Amino acid sequence: MENRKLKLLRVSTIPHSLHLLLRGQIRYMKEKGMEVYMASATGPEVEVLEKNEGASHYHVPLSRSLNPLHDLKALYHMVKLIRKIRPDIVHSHSPKAGTIGMLAAFICRVPLKIHTVAGLPLMESQGIKKKLLILVEKWTYRFADWVLPNSIGLQEYIIENNLLTDKRKVKVLGKGSSNGIDLSYFSRTPAVMEAAGLFREKHHVEKSDLLLCFVGRLAFYKGINELVAAFKILSERYVNLKLVLVGPTESLNPLEERTTALISTLPGIIATGHQDDIRPYLAAADIFVFPSYREGFPQSLMQACAFGLPCIATDINGCNEMVFNGVNGYLIPSKQVDAIVEACVKLITDKATRIKLGENSRAYIEEHFEQRQVWNDINNFYINQINTLS
Repeated sequence: MENRKLKLLRVSTIPHSLHLLLRGQIRYMKEKGMEVYMASATGPEVEVLEKNEGASHYHVPLSRSLNPLHDLKALYHMVKLIRKIRPDIVHSHSPKAGTIGMLAAFICRVPLKIHTVAGLPLMESQGIKKKLLILVEKWTYRFADWVLPNSIGLQEYIIENNLLTDKRKVKVLGKGSSNGIDLSYFSRTPAVMEAAGLFREKHHVEKSDLLLCFVGRLAFYKGINELVAAFKILSERYVNLKLVLVGPTESLNPLEERTTALISTLPGIIATGHQDDIRPYLAAADIFVFPSYREGFPQSLMQACAFGLPCIATDINGCNEMVFNGVNGYLIPSKQVDAIVEACVKLITDKATRIKLGENSRAYIEEHFEQRQVWNDINNFYINQINTLS
C-alpha cells in the first residue's frame, strides 16, 4: 500500500447525506492523497455532489425502508462495486448503508471497514420493529472493524444496550460530529445578512418581531407536532412572534393532520420547504428550537450555535453535548409542549439573556468543532488503522 494511493469508498443510503452532511470532507480526503469514491441511491444532488467533492459517484439501489428482496439486490450491486473498485477502506453512514456496506465489505475482504452511527431509529421504535432494528444494527457492527458514533451519548447507548460484543471497537473521534462545521461559511457575512433581511421583508417579519427557527426534516420524531402546538400557545400570548420551519416533509414519518393544518393556517408560521442554503434563515432568527426525540450529533443545532443563536433543545444524546442549561440555551424533556413553551418564554422575555447565551453558543462551537480539525481527526484515524494492518 506504500507505493500507491489508498482507496476510500464512502457509502450512504441517499446522496443527500454525502452532499450536505459530509460536504467538503470527501474532497479533503482526496487532497490528502487518497483515491476517493462515493456510493448511494441516485438523486438530484448527484451531479452537484460529484462536482463539489471531485470524486466519482456510483449508484447502488439502497432504500431507507425495510424490503428484503430490494436489500438483497442492493447487496449484490454493492459487492459488485467493491470488487470493481477494490477499496482499502469502506466507510458507511446511515443504517441501511451500514448494513449493506459492511456486509458487502466483509464478503469482499476489504482491509478496513468503518461505520459511523449518527442517530438510531430503534430508540423510538417499539415491538417487532424495534427487535428487527436491533438485530440489523448488531449485524452491521459485527461486520465492521470500527463503529464510530458521532456523539458520546450514542456511544454510551450502544455499549449499555449490548449492541456489539467487542466494546473495544466503538470510538468517538474528538468531541463528536461527523463533519464538524465550516465557521467561515456559517457566519454572519454581509451577503448572508442581506439575504436574511430580504427574507424577513418578504414574509413581513418586522424589526420588533421575534423569530423562532427550526431546521430539519418536518417529521414527527423531530418534535414538530409539539413545536407547532407550543407556537400556537405562544402566538396567542405574544403578537410579535413568528416561527420559520426550514426543511422538507417526510412521508415515512408524517406529522399529525392537525399539525399540518396549523402550519398551513397559522399566520405566524412560515414553512420554506427544503433549502440548499439555510444560513439566511438562521441569520434572520432570534431563537433556535430543536425538540427532537432522537439524534446522533445534529448538524442543524451545531449550525445554529455557529450563528450565535440561543438554543432550546431536548435533553437527549447529541443535543446535550452541544447545549448547556443557562450557558448557551436550555435543555427540555422531549415530547412536552409545556416545556417548549416555558423555555421559549424565558428567552422571549429576556433580551439580555438571549444575547449572552447566543454569544456563548458561537464560542463553544469555535473551540471544539472547527471543520478541518474534525476532518484531520478522521483522516489520521484512517491512516493509523491502515498502518496497523501493514
